[in-house]
Amino acid sequence: MSLKIRLARAGAKKRPFYHIVVADSRSPRDGKFIEKLGSYNPMLPAEHEDRVRLQNERITHWLSQGAQATDRVARFLGRAGLAPMPAIPPQPIQSAPKKKAQERAAERAKAASA
Repeated sequence: MSLKIRLARAGAKKRPFYHIVVADSRSPRDGKFIEKLGSYNPMLPAEHEDRVRLQNERITHWLSQGAQATDRVARFLGRAGLAPMPAIPPQPIQSAPKKKAQERAAERAKAASA
């Protein structure tokens, strides 16, 4: 049985709230789990202390038993110092101006400064 430390969705429609649980990797996202290890409330501001709550000693216990954290939970654990911070690949910025638009903006800035 491979164990995962992952998020299980709770909360109402358009008001997400997640429990951080340890579960068998084959069980459904909101289904059966072994133990609840914390919670994550994405509706709170990033600096709020109740945004991510973790039970540190239980998480270290399950990690020592071989449980693997998912990507999102691994970030939480890395910020809390319970596990090494995972490598976060750079995110593409799709809304950034393309090459021709950048050239036109550079020309406009050059003309405005002259």
